[in-house]
Order: sequence, then C-alpha cells, then structure tokens
Amino acid sequence: MPAQVKNNILHYEGCNYLRYRLILSTLAGKPVRITCIRPADNDPGLREYEISFVRLLDKITNGSRIELNETGTSLYYSPGLLVGGQLDHDCSLQRGIGYYLEAVICLAPFCKSSLSIKLRGVTNNNDDPSVDRIKTACIPVLKRFLAGDNEVTFNINRRGVAPLGGGEIYFKCPISKFVKSIQCLNSGMVKRIRGTACSLRVSPAISNRLVESAKGVLLQFIPDIYIYTDASRGASSGKSPGFGISLTAETTTETFYNGEAYSPLMTAGSLPCVPEDLGKEAALKLLDEIYRNGCIDSAFQSMTALFMALGKKDVSKIIVGPLTPATIQFLRDLKDFFGITFKLENYKDEENIEQRQILLTCIGIGYSNISRRVF
Repeated sequence: MPAQVKNNILHYEGCNYLRYRLILSTLAGKPVRITCIRPADNDPGLREYEISFVRLLDKITNGSRIELNETGTSLYYSPGLLVGGQLDHDCSLQRGIGYYLEAVICLAPFCKSSLSIKLRGVTNNNDDPSVDRIKTACIPVLKRFLAGDNEVTFNINRRGVAPLGGGEIYFKCPISKFVKSIQCLNSGMVKRIRGTACSLRVSPAISNRLVESAKGVLLQFIPDIYIYTDASRGASSGKSPGFGISLTAETTTETFYNGEAYSPLMTAGSLPCVPEDLGKEAALKLLDEIYRNGCIDSAFQSMTALFMALGKKDVSKIIVGPLTPATIQFLRDLKDFFGITFKLENYKDEENIEQRQILLTCIGIGYSNISRRVF
C-alpha cells in the first residue's frame, strides 16, 4: 500500500518492509503509523523479532515515542535523536543477527557519538545475511561512503545457529558529518574467491566436506580459491548444532559478491542435510551473484541506495544487477520520506549486450549529521 499522510504522519498498512520504514523514519525524523499488521492471522500483530527490532531502535535513539495497541496490529513510531554510544542487545532467535545489523549499519554514521554495539543471537541462518556475508560484502561498501575516518571494526566473537543461538558479534562505526557521493560503473573481473566453512557442535570433518564440494564447482572457473575451516569448540560454538559455508568473490575493482548456504533447523520428520549439497548450493549461489554483475552484492542494494540518497548534493551513479523486490519498494519509500527519485536505466555494455544491469542515478539531498558534536 502507498503511504498516506495525515497530520504530518506517514501511514502504511501491513507488516511488509516494516524494518526499512522504521529506519527511514528515524533518519528523516518523520513519525510513522503502521496498521493492519497481520490482522487475519491466528497470532495477529508484531512478531517477537519485530518487537526486538523496535527495542533496538529505542536503544540507539533518545526521546523516541513508541505506541503499540493491545493486539499488536498497530504501531506508532515517532523517532528521537540518534545518540549511539556503547550498547548491548540480545536479538530474537527467530531471525539472524544480520536482520538487526543491517539497520545498525544504516544508522551508525549519523549518531551523536561513535556506535559500539554487541549483538547476541543467531549468526548464521538461511533467512538473513550471515555475519560472514556482512563482514566481507557489506562493510567494504559502507567504507566507500564514509568521509574521513572510515575505520570500521567488525569481530565475530562467537558463532551460533538456531534454535538456541549463542553467537555474538562486535561492531564499531565512526560518526560521519556527511556521506560521500560515489561513481561505480565497472564491476571488474573476478580475481580470487575466499570463504569460510563452519561446523558447530558437529564433526569437524563436515567442514572439509563442505570445502571439497564447493571447490568441485568453482575450480572449473578460477584457480585462486581458498576456503577456511572454522570448527568451533566449547562456548565459541554456540548452543545448537549446525554447519554451513560462506563464499566471497573479489574482483579487480574491489567489488565483492557472496553466496552462502547453511543447514536448516532440523525438526521431527525432516530429511537429513548433506554437507556436499550445501557446498554445491553455496557455489551456485555465488556464480549466480557474479552473473548478475552489479557493482555491489544484491543483498545490500537498499543500503547502497539509502547512502546515495543521503549523500552530498552531487550526482551518484552505480551499476547493479536486477533489482530485488525489497529494493524496488525501498526506492518508493525513499520518495515518501525524503522526496528523492532515482533514475533507472538499462545499462548495455559494448562487449555484452545481453547483460541485465541497471544504472541507478540520483542527486543526493546533502543529509548532514545533526546529532554530531561540533566544537
């Protein structure tokens, strides 16, 4: 549903894209009301992971006003000032840490003081970008936009998988007065592939099986492949058994693509998960991401569009692969909150006319970090 404006409050219906709308509301300083959140479900209203996300926003900001009706089907959010600082947050085990960390990365550069946060929960699952994918493919994109000190710290202290989690990451991001405009028009050629195969509370031999399976696919295309094995033990292996693999391809222009696959949550009557299948699945996902041939990983198209929109009053251009449904809706929401419109063009390379690349162009609004201390 498109946004409706009543009394300077943006109104939306439904739970889809709730996270992105709350992020945009926080940055734009515009209150938002979201209604009809799963009204027909047997369990109506916000889920536990969405409530946990709202609590995280409340920790990062100061003075936010949050109202939730008794059934949880209507949410009113009036954002406060982004303060940052040192924070801890226990994420809901229904979603991965990546669900929360994406929002933290979008907000961190605009806080009053540098944000240092520890997030605890599920580090690797199939629903959200894993912490490995964020570390290898998202953090380099963030550094491109930061002005001045772009020393971002990201540590994986412990891993954890569903259902009990037990993982922990540490993220620190400096504040930035503004974000830079960028021009990314060449994705380059893949020069190396790196990866991490993890096995938590299962036999370490499973990591080797994952590596051999993934290499069996990728060695047909490139020889420079190295995949680390992480057979965590004790407290660092989380509270539940699981395994999986994350693969990252780096190009000659420092573009990073990622493909990953992790063992699903095992329930009564479910079929066993074979490591060889997961290794092959991750390798094929990586090849698909390379085939999309954008200048960023497709999982972080929305974040990139946000920083382009908030950048200096200059032209930003970037080539991406086919837009994901979430990015398409995010561009519409950007227009609601900031009044900015992107120009989308089919990009045709002289060497390969069949590419499905899209050229995203916009002029930044010159968003300034109003929370930042000025001496």
